[in-house]
Amino acid sequence: MKKEAVKVRELNPSERIKNFDEVVLGYTEEEALIEANRCLQCPNPICQFGCPVGINIKEFISWITKKDYRAAYFILREKNDFPSICGRVCPAEYQCRRACVLTKKTASFASEQAINIHFLERFVGDYGVKNNLEAPAGKDQKFVKFGFKVAVVGSGPAGLACAGELARQGVKVDIFESLHKPGGVLRYGIPPFRMPRDVLDYEINELKKLGVQLIPNFIVGKVKALDELFSEGYSAIFLGLGAGVPSFLEIKGENLGNVYSANEFLTRVNLMLADKFPQFHTPINIGKQVLVVGGGNTALDAARAALRLQIINGFSPNTTILYRRTEVEMPARRLEIEHAKEEGIKIEFLVQPVEFIGDEEGKVQKLRCLRCRLGEPDESGRRRPVAVEGSDFGIDCDIAIIAVGLQANQVLTNVTSELKTDKYKDVIVNPQTMETSIKGVFAGGDIVGGEGTVIEAMGMAKKAAFSIINYLKDERT
Repeated sequence: MKKEAVKVRELNPSERIKNFDEVVLGYTEEEALIEANRCLQCPNPICQFGCPVGINIKEFISWITKKDYRAAYFILREKNDFPSICGRVCPAEYQCRRACVLTKKTASFASEQAINIHFLERFVGDYGVKNNLEAPAGKDQKFVKFGFKVAVVGSGPAGLACAGELARQGVKVDIFESLHKPGGVLRYGIPPFRMPRDVLDYEINELKKLGVQLIPNFIVGKVKALDELFSEGYSAIFLGLGAGVPSFLEIKGENLGNVYSANEFLTRVNLMLADKFPQFHTPINIGKQVLVVGGGNTALDAARAALRLQIINGFSPNTTILYRRTEVEMPARRLEIEHAKEEGIKIEFLVQPVEFIGDEEGKVQKLRCLRCRLGEPDESGRRRPVAVEGSDFGIDCDIAIIAVGLQANQVLTNVTSELKTDKYKDVIVNPQTMETSIKGVFAGGDIVGGEGTVIEAMGMAKKAAFSIINYLKDERT
């Protein structure tokens, strides 16, 4: 057996930084077969327990080894309606790959020996896209004749996953989306060089084939309240509101010109096509010296997008990420960190921002910082950064992007007093059923657990969908 995983093909860094084309090219058939044949086909495939939606990893990989990619695709679709999406954005090194028996057990994330499950999933998902494979509807279509309707609020990962599960059981589903295009964070938060729009559109359109209706430009809580949806004949409601409110550093000067939240910056580029201005009417400022504060995937996405915009606008690439801890503690995917480094993005570790300093026009020109050291672990289990007294220094910048997390979207919860939330304004649910404090209203994704991964949101949504099915069965009797 080949010891290390088959390395996936990628665009050359010197070329990819000039555009927003997809960086990771995926496996060829030959590469997929080699990688699939590394799988030990364990009697007890613990990798499956590392997958939040419970994909039968062993079986779909087995079908790859037999060159029956159609069968592999349908095995994936039994648990996941979006294999091409998840194969690109899932943090597999922290989930299924980490659980693989070939991973060193002392590692906090998957070693190179672990099977590249996500790249195999992507290979099979893309095969389905290229061959227009449609997953069959669920075996239980009893709900068709009862005419049940369910409203799904939000078309991000949670909303899409819940809608897919319900639609396959014959439930009529309408998705209400506040923006003009569906996808949620998949569209506005993840750049095309990680999530190509044709892939995203294809897998969302697959839901439409199941009868799901997408209703854009509709803010539930503004246009209509939850009780109005119930009065219009919806038997249950699922809330996939996401966490779309950016957190800030709360330091002096954060309101200066050219200081962006990563949420605004990425939304302008990814959803509103600011990278193609003036062809599309969404301007965005970009400077000669860009600073990004944060250490998660959003920070990496913002930095890599900014670097590309610098080059597109004729500047020399000069983008730096500032992070309070070390690389070991960075929550971003290992792959994205390596890609950022390859593309020339500088990362300054153990740095704490203190104050933004502006020029006479009120625009940012410098960030004052302190050096840090690592202290004792905090509630997250990571060692807490401690500022070093007397270590002040400054970094010049003309654009700053804050990527330190997102908070709950409160548009609906603020006008729905009976919908109980916790101290973080996340919706409180019964963890067994995902039902909220309002009967018939369920929730999942970032609005429940706080900011998480795409596949974790889908896992919660699937659990909620099963609970909604049971709820509808009770309503039928």
